[in-house]
Amino acid sequence: MGNHSTVSTFLLWGFSSFSDLQDLLFVMVFFSHVTILAANTSVMVAVKLSHNLHTPMYFFLCGLSFSETCTTVVVIPRMLVDLLSDSKSISIPECATQMFFFFGLGTNNCFILAAMSYDRYTAINNPLHYSILMTPKICFQLMMASCVTGVVVSLCIVLIVFSLSFCDSSIIQHFFCDITPVVSLACDYTIFQKMVLLAFTVFVLVGSFILIMISYVFIGSIVMKMPSAKGRYKAFSTCSSHLTVVCIHYGFAGFVYLRPKNSDSFREDMLMAVTYTVLTPLLNPIVYSLRNKEMQTALKKVLDNICRFSP
Repeated sequence: MGNHSTVSTFLLWGFSSFSDLQDLLFVMVFFSHVTILAANTSVMVAVKLSHNLHTPMYFFLCGLSFSETCTTVVVIPRMLVDLLSDSKSISIPECATQMFFFFGLGTNNCFILAAMSYDRYTAINNPLHYSILMTPKICFQLMMASCVTGVVVSLCIVLIVFSLSFCDSSIIQHFFCDITPVVSLACDYTIFQKMVLLAFTVFVLVGSFILIMISYVFIGSIVMKMPSAKGRYKAFSTCSSHLTVVCIHYGFAGFVYLRPKNSDSFREDMLMAVTYTVLTPLLNPIVYSLRNKEMQTALKKVLDNICRFSP
């Protein structure tokens, strides 16, 4: 973990330049976090309790909700503490741990979305054999493959980043331990290491996005051959929620991690990362509940049960 490091702790500078807005930011982020936890937990409980939602699509949705909830837990509580704290210090092991879980869970999210697109393709292409092709065992294997990919990719990223020597400034221009703000503090960061980290980022974001697009190209070709307009509408409507989530997820993530970086872009990236870490996990359950009658019915039952047992 960086035996040559002369820096033992970092400072998460984050929103320190917005000193007048920190109380307002705390309130906004706190209530957003509570809403994220409540919304995603409601989705998971609804899927668990509603037998008609025990299908591959909702299995993956449940996994995505759990993974995104964990992603926010890795970042937001620490952000809230730093908004009220004067020190804002974080040790190198803590920083490495946060980075490992954030990118592990983020990678997991990307490949769960890819698995969901494959599930939609299978449902539309082979509706009669869908239950045979997408068995619980296969769904579990796809979910585990996403998790393992996340762990391996994140571990590689963390080992590369924290093998560097941090001997200059200790101030991270971000509210969590993101790759670019951390490596910018290293004094032995080479172009080779930069290219390797970029390759991992491209593998996760572009690789999973290509898998999603391949599924949708096949879906599109199948749907366009359907004779009835009603059939085409029904097929597209089963994919609309997933496509909306994909656009939100990859739009923000691609802007933050795939565009060229310089020292002036940290502030922009930080503000966009707030949207990525707060807004995306909040919108996903809303999108699926607003555009899905089965989920609306299941969530209504959950809320009715809560109201019945509450004093």
